[in-house]
Amino acid sequence: MRRPLLLAVLLLAGACGIADPAAPEGAKDQVNAGVIAIVDTAPIYLGKAKGFFGKRDIDLTITPMQSGAASISGVVARQFQFAFANITSLLTAREQGLPLKAVANGVNSTGQVGKDFSAVLVKSDNPIRSAADLPGRTVSVNQLRNIGDTTIRAAVRKADADPATIEFVELAFPDAPAALLNGRVEAIWVVEPFVSQALAQGARPVAWNFAEATPDLTVSMYFTGTDTDPDLVRRFAAAMNESLEYAQKP
Repeated sequence: MRRPLLLAVLLLAGACGIADPAAPEGAKDQVNAGVIAIVDTAPIYLGKAKGFFGKRDIDLTITPMQSGAASISGVVARQFQFAFANITSLLTAREQGLPLKAVANGVNSTGQVGKDFSAVLVKSDNPIRSAADLPGRTVSVNQLRNIGDTTIRAAVRKADADPATIEFVELAFPDAPAALLNGRVEAIWVVEPFVSQALAQGARPVAWNFAEATPDLTVSMYFTGTDTDPDLVRRFAAAMNESLEYAQKP
């Protein structure tokens, strides 16, 4: 993803709301989207600020969420018309028979070890050096039995080690860097901007779980309920795709 400074500013400003300069006068569809406050979701904030939703008669409200599971619950409960979640959460929801459908891409792994937005980090003096050293250690993830621990296990297996003895504990991304510093866990899994935050505090990456698990991983998508108005789905998807394309420009 390009435009890192602009996207970070938009992401941080999102909780306070961003005016949509292109929103036309008159009736607009009031749409609430639940998204996790991570860099992956910056394009939707960017699209709102640039008027990509407004010009399609969508008055967009963005509500920060803690996890994909919470976003899914919000869509099922009709708190949100659209939301953002990782692919594991969405597949699990579909297996449970929840009436959801994907409408736009969210983010893909770069597939590049050392240059991805997802990493497992330890304190600088920790003897852990790679995914192969994680068995027997305590590792935080933002949600248990989801894309974090699933891809970490896959990376450990690819390193010819057995992930069965890894102890995963659930910690929200914003809380993970501090938990690492105070010794609550031995390793943390986070995504940007929390990877950069942990690095700035002296942490060291030992695994790039998305890139090491599979180089072409689709990490997340935007989704809605199966009964959402098809015309609204079409307009939201078009605005989201324009936002994603704009975010990739240099």
